[in-house]
Amino acid sequence: MKYYFNKKITGSFEEAIQRVTSALNNEGFGLLTEIDITATLKKKLGVDFYNYKILGACNPSFAYNALLAEDKIGTMLPCNIIVQEKKPGKVEVSAINPAASMKLILNKDLHRIATEVKDKLKKVIKEL
Repeated sequence: MKYYFNKKITGSFEEAIQRVTSALNNEGFGLLTEIDITATLKKKLGVDFYNYKILGACNPSFAYNALLAEDKIGTMLPCNIIVQEKKPGKVEVSAINPAASMKLILNKDLHRIATEVKDKLKKVIKEL
């Protein structure tokens, strides 16, 4: 089982971020965090890196139920989606597969929730 789902799309990096955000919203997710890896590496290390952002997505209902099922699950939240552009106009979007990442946790309620979230994130990637 792969730990992520991905899709390559064409268009600008900014357009890809907007498309991902819109697709997430359609599935009930909002963005809690946006980490600009490119800017961080430039600032901290003085290196140039291709466009790369990590989007931290959260569906409040699923997060609430996951926290009720397993109080330490916050260590694995939010669900991360990466958007990267190695060549101009060629963008790859990848989302975590929560069913794979939570497989090690022995909690059937959590596995059910992770499967539901997985299905929604797969739909987000497919929509792009």
